Amino acid sequence: MAALGALVAAVALVALAMFGGGDGYKVKAVFVNAGQLVKGNPVLVGGGKVGTIDDIELDDNANAVVTLKLDEDYAPLHEGTQATIRSTSLSGIANRYVSLQPGPNNSDEISDGGRIGADDTSAPVDLDTLFNTLDTRTREGLKNVIRGFGDQYDGKGEQAREATKYFSPFLVSTSDLTQQLASDQRILERFVIDTSDAVTAIAERRDDLANLITNANTTFRAIGDESASLSRALDLLPDTLRKANTTFVNLRSTLDDLEKLVDVSKPNTKELAPFLAQLRPVLRQARPTVHDLNLLVRQPGTNNDLIELTSKQPRLAELTSSVLPRAIRTLDRAQPVFEYARSYTPDFAAWLTNFGQLPANYDANGHYARVQPMFLPSQLSGGTLTATAPSQKFNGFDTGNLTRCPGAAVQPAPDGSSPVPVGGDCSTSQTPPGP
Repeated sequence: MAALGALVAAVALVALAMFGGGDGYKVKAVFVNAGQLVKGNPVLVGGGKVGTIDDIELDDNANAVVTLKLDEDYAPLHEGTQATIRSTSLSGIANRYVSLQPGPNNSDEISDGGRIGADDTSAPVDLDTLFNTLDTRTREGLKNVIRGFGDQYDGKGEQAREATKYFSPFLVSTSDLTQQLASDQRILERFVIDTSDAVTAIAERRDDLANLITNANTTFRAIGDESASLSRALDLLPDTLRKANTTFVNLRSTLDDLEKLVDVSKPNTKELAPFLAQLRPVLRQARPTVHDLNLLVRQPGTNNDLIELTSKQPRLAELTSSVLPRAIRTLDRAQPVFEYARSYTPDFAAWLTNFGQLPANYDANGHYARVQPMFLPSQLSGGTLTATAPSQKFNGFDTGNLTRCPGAAVQPAPDGSSPVPVGGDCSTSQTPPGP
């Protein structure tokens, strides 16, 4: 009997070893939502399958409790293990799996039937949830964008396949760029903030942006219609750039010389701003003058502006080519006469002034003048007029004023231009009294 009991126990142990001894190692992971998981979905660690979804149920808090059945080779899990629901594509349905990131081996083990709390799990954001956050107008616009992408690639599969060759280098470059951006968190944070501000500003001007895109589409369509001209321009572009390169090389020395001019001009430009500020009101007041000058130079009509007058100057010069030389010779010969008469200008002006005062008196009969003869042919003596000898006609008038210089009829000019000494026969001191 003892031998029989030992044999039964040995068979039970062998059967337990061969058939797993039950349901295997299971862990329950608590998710906020099951994310379209179904029974039989795989459980992956590092991209390799380690188990399946055994069961999905709700707890008292309406959380999804997902039972993970793992292979014995990967049991047990340790505290700190994180579970994430992922999908093989955004557009698929029921193509989810649970990705495990095992905790460190030095942590406590999770017993069979134990739990991974909601703090260590994360559920995916479904594409429908993202679309539900958009308003109707935005969804319609996104639909048009997707439809436009379809139209863009319609019938261009070969070109798209060729373009995918450059996708890998693009990802490498993007990865390098991302690493450079992530190396400085402050700059990256500032970049994100500025990008957010820019996107917000663009969103506020969405109508203008839509008009811009429409106009750009029209412009590119017009450019496409001129493809032959554009191709010709592109053919000429290399030669143009080659010549422009030579021009820029020669420009370098010019810029070096110009730098000296700029250095010299810098001290003078300090006063340029105040000067321009003062010049502004002058220019504002000069606008009517400039307008009148413009009318003087050119205005509608014939024979009424300076341009037409200038156009007639050659004809006038032709007509006066024989007259003006004779006039110049006449003026040259008359210049001594004018120079002599010019010195008597004050006397002539004084005579006009006194002559105007002489008949200024008037009575009932009109203006009258008192006239007194200065050079009497006779003189009254004893009631009898006696003829005066010629040598005696200036008796009583010898006052010393007979040697006056030209211009001595009035007071001397402050600048000394009068009286004018002529030879040695006149005295510049003989001038009327008074200031």
